[in-house]
This record gives sequence, structure tokens and C-alpha cells, in this order.
Amino acid sequence: MPVHTYTNWNSRPSDREEQVEPFRKYFFICEGANTETFYFEKLIDIRKELGIHPLIDIRLWEKTGNDKNVSFAKNLVEFAVRQKEIPENEFDSNRDKLVIVFDGDIFEEKVQGYEELIRAIEESDIAAVSNPGFELFLLLHIGGSYEKYIEGNEENFLKLDEKNRYGYAYKVLLEATGMNAKKNSDIGNLAEHVMVAIRQEKRINQDIHQIKGKVSSNVGMIIESIMNEEPDI
Repeated sequence: MPVHTYTNWNSRPSDREEQVEPFRKYFFICEGANTETFYFEKLIDIRKELGIHPLIDIRLWEKTGNDKNVSFAKNLVEFAVRQKEIPENEFDSNRDKLVIVFDGDIFEEKVQGYEELIRAIEESDIAAVSNPGFELFLLLHIGGSYEKYIEGNEENFLKLDEKNRYGYAYKVLLEATGMNAKKNSDIGNLAEHVMVAIRQEKRINQDIHQIKGKVSSNVGMIIESIMNEEPDI
């Protein structure tokens, strides 16, 4: 199967509620194979502590096998859309939402067609974009990180390094946490501080239609909207 679904729906042994089906499921699928997986698995594990409504579920589609390295944003979108059609993935197109998580940095100089891609996603799904990358969003989970690392320093985040990569956010996160976000699963524990990230993200650009040349993220905004959702049942 192209994806493995990570969920803890109705698997919390401390719960005594009647086992019911969710009103809506949010399926996250990510460009990165490691860092984002570490984070969203932890977020799913603590969904109850975050106060997410009991009838709202969060699931992660983890790419498997030959599809594990599907990453280029356009290819990821096409792959994700195909997963919705597979019955075993339990996606209900009438109620559920697909959140496609990818980095915006590739659109800074190398790739065209960003706005067309976003508009195509938003016809039926949700685009979660960080610019330069997901490490920026993770950095926002650390109290005071906006003032310490980002404010007045935005241009460094969007500057290519000696390896022709946007590696500044990764390096700053490594300095701030002591963890290699690509290899250390403990980086996912930052999800416990998602409320800090949500607050700090409001201080950077959250309009994913206007990310070029701007340190940006709307991941926290999406998570906040899920946390605030009250099913209309």
C-alpha cells in the first residue's frame, strides 16, 4: 500500500466513552519523510490534551515503499489526491479534509507555478506551507524564538548556503534544540508547545499566496482551526 495511516483514534485505553466514528478526519501528508512524521505523530498522540473535539480525528498518511521519497510539491499533490480514492484509506470526500504539507523554498528561485499549485490544492484540500521549510515552523515552538532568531534576520532564512540549499532554519533549530531534526525523533516533542508556535506564527507572514521573499508559515493556523472546530451535529 502506498501509505500507512498513523492514528490513535479509539485506541486510548483510559477512555471510557462509547466507541464512535469521527465526524471529520484531517489527513496530513508531508513532503518530508522524517521531520514532519516525528512532529505529526506526536501531535496525534496528544490530540486529547490539546482539547481537540472528540469527534475530530487527525491522521497521518506516511508514504511507504517506492513512494517514500515522493517530495516535489506537484508530485506530492498528485500522489496525495490518488490516496483519497483508495477505499482502505478511509477518506470520506464529503466530510474529511486533506492537508498537504510542503516547503516553499523551492519556489523562491528554481520553480515556477506556485500560485497555480496553491489554487489547485485549495479547490478541495488544504495547503500547509512553510518558507523556507518545516524547521522554521518547529523553531516557532520555542518561547522567544521569534525575537531571538527571526526578527530582523529574515533574509538569512531565505539565502542559499554554500551547498545551494536553504539550510539556515535547520542550523538555527539545531543550535536551539541540540537535535538533528532530520534524524532525532525527539524533535517531535516540540508539538507539546504548539500553542507557543501558534502565537508566534501570527508574527510572521501566514498568507501562503504571498510567500516569495517572506519568512512564512500557515501550519500553526491550520492546527489552531482544527483545535477550534466544533462539529455541527
